Amino acid sequence: MKKIFIASDHAGYRLKNNIISKFAKTKKIVDLGPKSNKSVDYPDFAKKLSRKVSSNKGSFGILVCGSGMGMAITANKRRNIRAALCYSVKNTKLSRLHNDANIITLGERLIDKNKAFNLIKIFLSTKFEGGRHLRRVKKM
Repeated sequence: MKKIFIASDHAGYRLKNNIISKFAKTKKIVDLGPKSNKSVDYPDFAKKLSRKVSSNKGSFGILVCGSGMGMAITANKRRNIRAALCYSVKNTKLSRLHNDANIITLGERLIDKNKAFNLIKIFLSTKFEGGRHLRRVKKM
Protein backbone atom coordinates (compact mmCIF):
# COMPACT_ATOMS: atom_id res chain seq x y z
CA MET A 1 0.00 0.00 0.00
CA LYS A 2 1.38 3.40 -1.01
CA LYS A 3 1.87 6.02 1.67
CA ILE A 4 -0.33 9.07 1.48
CA PHE A 5 0.86 12.16 3.30
CA ILE A 6 -1.69 14.83 4.20
CA ALA A 7 -1.37 18.35 5.57
CA SER A 8 -3.35 21.56 5.65
CA ASP A 9 -3.39 25.01 7.08
CA HIS A 10 -6.06 26.36 9.43
CA ALA A 11 -8.46 27.03 6.53
CA GLY A 12 -8.23 23.41 5.38
CA TYR A 13 -8.09 21.80 8.82
CA ARG A 14 -11.70 20.57 8.92
CA LEU A 15 -11.59 19.02 5.42
CA LYS A 16 -8.20 17.44 6.18
CA ASN A 17 -9.69 15.69 9.21
CA ASN A 18 -12.75 14.59 7.20
CA ILE A 19 -10.44 13.10 4.57
CA ILE A 20 -8.44 11.22 7.20
CA SER A 21 -11.65 9.83 8.74
CA LYS A 22 -12.95 8.75 5.33
CA PHE A 23 -9.78 7.05 4.03
CA ALA A 24 -7.87 5.86 7.11
CA LYS A 25 -9.44 2.39 7.06
CA THR A 26 -8.36 1.65 3.48
CA LYS A 27 -5.23 3.79 2.95
CA LYS A 28 -2.00 4.37 4.85
CA ILE A 29 -2.37 8.07 5.68
CA VAL A 30 0.29 10.06 7.52
CA ASP A 31 -0.98 13.32 9.03
CA LEU A 32 1.69 16.04 8.94
CA GLY A 33 -0.43 18.65 10.68
CA PRO A 34 -1.49 21.01 11.88
CA LYS A 35 -2.99 19.57 15.04
CA SER A 36 -5.59 22.34 15.50
CA ASN A 37 -7.39 25.02 13.52
CA LYS A 38 -5.20 27.75 15.04
CA SER A 39 -3.81 30.10 12.37
CA VAL A 40 -0.67 28.76 10.66
CA ASP A 41 1.27 29.56 7.49
CA TYR A 42 0.41 27.19 4.63
CA PRO A 43 3.92 27.28 3.05
CA ASP A 44 5.35 25.55 6.13
CA PHE A 45 3.01 22.57 5.69
CA ALA A 46 3.29 22.45 1.89
CA LYS A 47 7.09 22.32 2.18
CA LYS A 48 6.95 19.63 4.88
CA LEU A 49 4.64 17.43 2.80
CA SER A 50 6.46 17.95 -0.50
CA ARG A 51 9.76 16.90 1.16
CA LYS A 52 8.07 13.68 2.35
CA VAL A 53 6.56 12.87 -1.05
CA SER A 54 9.83 13.65 -2.81
CA SER A 55 11.81 11.33 -0.52
CA ASN A 56 9.27 8.46 -0.47
CA LYS A 57 9.17 7.10 -4.01
CA GLY A 58 5.67 6.15 -5.16
CA SER A 59 3.92 8.05 -2.38
CA PHE A 60 1.19 10.64 -2.82
CA GLY A 61 0.28 13.82 -1.03
CA ILE A 62 -2.92 15.66 -0.20
CA LEU A 63 -2.73 19.35 0.67
CA VAL A 64 -5.73 21.39 1.78
CA CYS A 65 -6.04 25.13 2.32
CA GLY A 66 -8.77 27.67 1.65
CA SER A 67 -8.36 27.67 -2.13
CA GLY A 68 -5.72 24.98 -2.73
CA MET A 69 -3.74 27.47 -4.79
CA GLY A 70 -1.13 28.56 -2.25
CA MET A 71 -0.38 24.95 -1.37
CA ALA A 72 0.07 24.04 -5.05
CA ILE A 73 2.36 26.98 -5.77
CA THR A 74 4.54 26.22 -2.77
CA ALA A 75 4.71 22.44 -3.28
CA ASN A 76 5.64 22.80 -6.95
CA LYS A 77 8.86 24.59 -6.04
CA ARG A 78 10.34 21.27 -4.89
CA ARG A 79 12.14 19.01 -7.38
CA ASN A 80 10.14 15.95 -8.51
CA ILE A 81 6.88 17.36 -7.19
CA ARG A 82 3.91 17.80 -9.47
CA ALA A 83 1.11 19.27 -7.37
CA ALA A 84 -2.24 19.71 -9.09
CA LEU A 85 -5.04 21.96 -7.90
CA CYS A 86 -8.05 19.74 -8.50
CA TYR A 87 -11.64 20.94 -8.68
CA SER A 88 -13.33 18.71 -11.28
CA VAL A 89 -13.35 15.08 -12.32
CA LYS A 90 -11.79 15.93 -15.68
CA ASN A 91 -8.91 18.04 -14.41
CA THR A 92 -8.19 15.49 -11.68
CA LYS A 93 -7.99 12.61 -14.18
CA LEU A 94 -5.82 14.63 -16.54
CA SER A 95 -3.47 15.63 -13.73
CA ARG A 96 -2.64 11.95 -13.29
CA LEU A 97 -2.98 10.69 -16.89
CA HIS A 98 -0.87 13.39 -18.54
CA ASN A 99 1.16 15.04 -15.77
CA ASP A 100 1.82 12.17 -13.34
CA ALA A 101 0.83 14.50 -10.49
CA ASN A 102 1.89 13.16 -7.10
CA ILE A 103 0.15 15.73 -4.90
CA ILE A 104 -3.49 16.79 -5.06
CA THR A 105 -4.36 20.18 -3.62
CA LEU A 106 -7.88 21.05 -2.62
CA GLY A 107 -9.67 24.21 -1.52
CA GLU A 108 -11.97 23.72 1.46
CA ARG A 109 -13.69 27.03 0.72
CA LEU A 110 -14.41 25.98 -2.88
CA ILE A 111 -15.57 22.34 -2.78
CA ASP A 112 -17.58 20.28 -0.32
CA LYS A 113 -16.24 17.19 1.42
CA ASN A 114 -18.09 14.68 -0.79
CA LYS A 115 -16.64 16.21 -3.93
CA ALA A 116 -13.21 16.20 -2.29
CA PHE A 117 -13.60 12.50 -1.42
CA ASN A 118 -14.54 11.70 -5.03
CA LEU A 119 -11.62 13.68 -6.46
CA ILE A 120 -9.19 11.93 -4.11
CA LYS A 121 -10.51 8.51 -5.15
CA ILE A 122 -10.06 9.45 -8.82
CA PHE A 123 -6.58 10.89 -8.19
CA LEU A 124 -5.37 7.79 -6.34
CA SER A 125 -6.85 5.30 -8.81
CA THR A 126 -5.85 6.95 -12.10
CA LYS A 127 -2.59 5.69 -13.60
CA PHE A 128 -0.11 7.82 -15.51
CA GLU A 129 -0.36 7.11 -19.27
CA GLY A 130 3.35 7.53 -19.95
CA GLY A 131 4.22 7.53 -23.65
CA ARG A 132 4.45 11.03 -25.11
CA HIS A 133 3.54 12.43 -21.67
CA LEU A 134 6.63 10.93 -20.05
CA ARG A 135 8.86 12.99 -22.32
CA ARG A 136 7.05 16.13 -21.19
CA VAL A 137 7.07 15.23 -17.50
CA LYS A 138 10.84 14.72 -17.69
CA LYS A 139 11.16 18.32 -18.91
CA MET A 140 9.43 19.71 -15.82
